[in-house]
This record gives sequence, structure tokens and C-alpha cells, in this order.
Amino acid sequence: MFAMLRVTVTTASRNYEAVIEHGLLSRAGEILHDLFSGTPPVFVVTVPPVRRHWGRVLLQSLNGAGFAPKVVEMRDGERFKRLSSVETLAEDLLKLGADRKAVVIAFGGGVVGDVAGMLASVYMRGVKLVQVPTTVQAQLDAAIGGKTGVNLKSGKNLLGTFYQPALVLIDPATLSTLPDREFRAGMYEALKCGVIGNPELFARLERCSIKSLRKDRDLLTWAISESVKLKARIVSADEKEGGLRRVLNFGHTLGHALETATSYRHFLHGEAVAWGMIAAAKIADEVRFSNNGTFDRIRDASLSWGSLPKVNVTTSKAMTLIRSDKKTESGVVNFVLPKEIGKVEVVKDVPEQAVAAALAQIRRLSRE
Repeated sequence: MFAMLRVTVTTASRNYEAVIEHGLLSRAGEILHDLFSGTPPVFVVTVPPVRRHWGRVLLQSLNGAGFAPKVVEMRDGERFKRLSSVETLAEDLLKLGADRKAVVIAFGGGVVGDVAGMLASVYMRGVKLVQVPTTVQAQLDAAIGGKTGVNLKSGKNLLGTFYQPALVLIDPATLSTLPDREFRAGMYEALKCGVIGNPELFARLERCSIKSLRKDRDLLTWAISESVKLKARIVSADEKEGGLRRVLNFGHTLGHALETATSYRHFLHGEAVAWGMIAAAKIADEVRFSNNGTFDRIRDASLSWGSLPKVNVTTSKAMTLIRSDKKTESGVVNFVLPKEIGKVEVVKDVPEQAVAAALAQIRRLSRE
């Protein structure tokens, strides 16, 4: 049985903890009361499905600790991760009387965390933020590190801020109500963490089925905890992606292009990242950067959990989007490539033919 784990994130902006424990949601109120030494006004930003499944638990906990929480709902889905959503939520906060002492609680998945995080960073020039992630991807990745952002039609996360939360509360119990597809998509981010810096995590995940992982509470909590610890270590060393933090983009350069090309309707984020990881491993193989069967392991681990949505994006479309990605600098595309499981590097000037070969590979694999 996993006991409560506290992981410290140390940044120039703020030091804070990510607290991980099964059933933690029911204790959120008392933890926040201790953190803030009282009961400031709290505003819970969420989406209808999360509120339906878990809203009562969180609100009862907050009310029991003396808070008077007010709930603000946003529309659910990646396509609503837009600046217009931030503006609408800000108007809602103003109508509810939120002032500079307000605490915004981001209660949901990665989209809620990004949008509510950006909202907190700009509302009255910044109010306190608490992340309470309820999806796999948000718990082990998106809620940690202070990145907020919204999408433009031209690409993903092109508007955003760095804004560290005051606290992150992670309750793996909330994952029990996720659809199987969303659960699996989120776990690809754990695979990513294994590739970039935790070979043991990757090895344990590649040996288990997604069904057995979902049933094994201790293994799931361990995988989330290991991913959080890895990201906390990287963010603490590089808060604003000046160097080391770039390794967290493994699988995301092409993954974001796939999402954008299909208007965020075809792939879940983790599914696009899975294809992006396979493609990045193929690129590393093509340019003879990796060794020891790294591509085979990443491909096999990613595909062993079930079929992924078909890749129908053309090479020319993908290349156009990759060049407009925020990770491209002065026209030079930066790819995070695996040297081996547990070690990646940022590589510039990857030959276009290697990228084209990788895209052809994932298109072919998606049809097998």
C-alpha cells in the first residue's frame, strides 16, 4: 500500500509540493486550510464530467474545512483550449466576486489545468493557483511545472505563460472513472518519462498490459509517482525550458503536428505523443543516433497496449506544422531523440528525409 508521498518542486518563482495519495481528494480542504492558514475565497474551474463524478467529494471537503467554494464550468475538450475560454472564465470570476485574494482550483484534466492555470496567471495580474488533476496525463505530467497555454488555429500551445501553482493534489482514485481510451492515452506520458530518464519505469511498463496496470493500484500509483519525481527534478533544474526541460518534449514535436493537422478531433493528446515517440525513435534509428534496439522497444511498448488512431497526415502538412512549432528556433527544428532507454538529447538539423521516413513508418504501422 502506497503511503502519502510529497514531492517538492523548487523553482525561482515558487517552491511547492505535489502530494500523491489514493483517496486524497476527500482531504483537500484540510490540506488547503493548512497551506493558506485560513479560508481565502476559492473558485473551482472544472468541466461537467469531472464535476459529475468527483465534484461532491471535493466540495464536501472544502466546505468541511470552512471554505465557501464557487464552481465555474468550462466546455470540455481540446478544441475549447482557446483564449476565448480564458476570457469567458475571467468574466465568470468577476461576476462571482473574485478579487486579488482569490484561489483558482484547476479541477480536471490537462485542458482544464492549462486554461485555468493561464486564467490564474493573468486574472488581476495573478492570483493563487492549486492544481487538482483528474486524468493520468494531467497527474503525471501536465499539472507539474507551471506551464499554461491555449491553442491557436496555427498550432498547439502557442499562447501561454509559466505560472507555478501553490500546490498540486494528486489522487489516483479519480482515474477510476476515466474511459479506457483516455486512461491508456495518459499512460503514454509515463512511457515517455521512462524513455527520457527512468529505465526501470519503462521496463516495468513495457512488461505489463494496460488492463493489468489499471487494476494494480500500487503499480499505477508508483508509475505516477516516478513520473512526477522525474518531472519535478527536471523543472527544478530548468523552470522555463532554457535547456534540460526540453527533453520533456520527447514525442511532442510530431505529436503536436498530428493533433493540429486533425483539428484536435482525431487523436487524444497521449495517442499523438505515442506516435510522436515512435517517429522520434525511428528518426534516431535513421540517422544512427540510437542503438541497442531502442526503436524496437519504444515501438513495441507503445503498440502493445492496443491500436492507435490511424495516421493520415501527409508529410508536407506535417513538415509545415513542425516548422511553425514553438520549439523551432530561427527556422531550425529541434527534435528530442532517444540515445537509449533512459537517455535522450535535443538534436538540431535533423535531415528532412529522416523525418519523412519516420512519418511513412507510423502511417504504415497505423494500418497494420
